[in-house]
Amino acid sequence: MENISSQSECVDNKKHEEEGSCSEPEVLSHQELLEVTHKTLNDILKRDDLLSDLPNGVTLEEVQAQIALEHGQSMTVYVVRDDGEEMPVVVHQQGATVMDLKRAIRRHFTLRLTRYQRSSVNISWRYVWRANWLVHEGVKLKDDRALLADYDIRNKSRVSFVKRLEDRGESKMK
Repeated sequence: MENISSQSECVDNKKHEEEGSCSEPEVLSHQELLEVTHKTLNDILKRDDLLSDLPNGVTLEEVQAQIALEHGQSMTVYVVRDDGEEMPVVVHQQGATVMDLKRAIRRHFTLRLTRYQRSSVNISWRYVWRANWLVHEGVKLKDDRALLADYDIRNKSRVSFVKRLEDRGESKMK
């Protein structure tokens, strides 16, 4: 409707026609509109002090997590891999459980794979959690329902992946 009214205004106004400012509105394809939107959003985020360190192609969930972090509603837990790489994972602070941390790790890896490797690698998270423990200060995070606070995990704590070795007292058949 807006395009129609602006076009009729241009026809009525001879001054605009002479200046050449009345022209057909540019029609963008869906892909072009997505690209313009992404570029504009990235430009806005880069200029914002709070959100400027977020990567290009940021998701709404990442923006919300960053805002929650700044307001003290979330915490960053550094997950240390076997190769020594530390990954900052954002988890809600109030009532966060080991399962919430595992979900945050999964989200982090999934976003990272899609953003940087552009591949469709499918990770079996069931296998990852069966083959590895999360360990904080030498304590295995065995109970998924336990609160992170019960393990004394706070903002900027470090949690490591450690290969699970079968306990001698446990049988292979469970």
